Amino acid sequence: MEKTIFNVVSFSGGKDSTAMLLKMIEEKIDIDCVLFCDTGLEFPQMYEHIDKVERETGIHITRVKAEKSFEYYMFDYPVARRDNSPVKMRYGDVKGFGWPGPRMRWCTKTLKTEPRERFIKGSKEHYEIRYYVGLAADEGYRFNRKNNQQANHVHPLVDWNMTEADCLKYCYDRGYDWGGLYEHFKRVSCWCCPLQSLEELRNLRKYYPEQWAKLLEWEKHNFRNFRADYSADELEKRFAFEEECLAKGMKISGKEFHTLLKERLSQDTR
Repeated sequence: MEKTIFNVVSFSGGKDSTAMLLKMIEEKIDIDCVLFCDTGLEFPQMYEHIDKVERETGIHITRVKAEKSFEYYMFDYPVARRDNSPVKMRYGDVKGFGWPGPRMRWCTKTLKTEPRERFIKGSKEHYEIRYYVGLAADEGYRFNRKNNQQANHVHPLVDWNMTEADCLKYCYDRGYDWGGLYEHFKRVSCWCCPLQSLEELRNLRKYYPEQWAKLLEWEKHNFRNFRADYSADELEKRFAFEEECLAKGMKISGKEFHTLLKERLSQDTR
């Protein structure tokens, strides 16, 4: 017996998924569930945006979360490590995953994928799940990822030829501005993501000091550095040094700057 299709909108709250949802509503495309996986690490402005979308569209947004918090998985989760694992050999029987990174993105699996699949699991017995995913037309590099090539995934923004810039304008035109988040960040996701650019981290420190202070506090208890190139403490020192240089009319790029920065970081670690 053929299963009924169950249409799930994968909704992060960002510009692309918001534009996709709003246009699906305008185009009267059937929506059975709008699913938001709450990592607990969204900016306050993002939570306000999601509430606004729900309120103004009148469509219910289902919110799911992991069983434990990001902090628990980072610091306290009992990770089973081999005796010859690099982490165990260097740090001993330390708990938690530590900071995520490019090759250790445990946060995506634990805080998004697993809660989503737990929620959908029961429906798979009775329905054929169709996911609407907000990949913009100019994000070709993301289509090469295995999870974006599944047969039950639909990418309507591509069909509509809507680029990332188109999506942002589409949302702005309809009164959604995320409290200015996109003025400071290219992508608005978890505020503590180590994969952010240096420019975005500068803006995090400048415009969102509460989140930046929390990031520095987490670094104190972490066995991993925040990034491969800089710890969070080193970023704090770098950004402070950049401010000193700019106040003196100096450049914060080039060989001379990086030589001086290296000296500053070396002095601070003595």
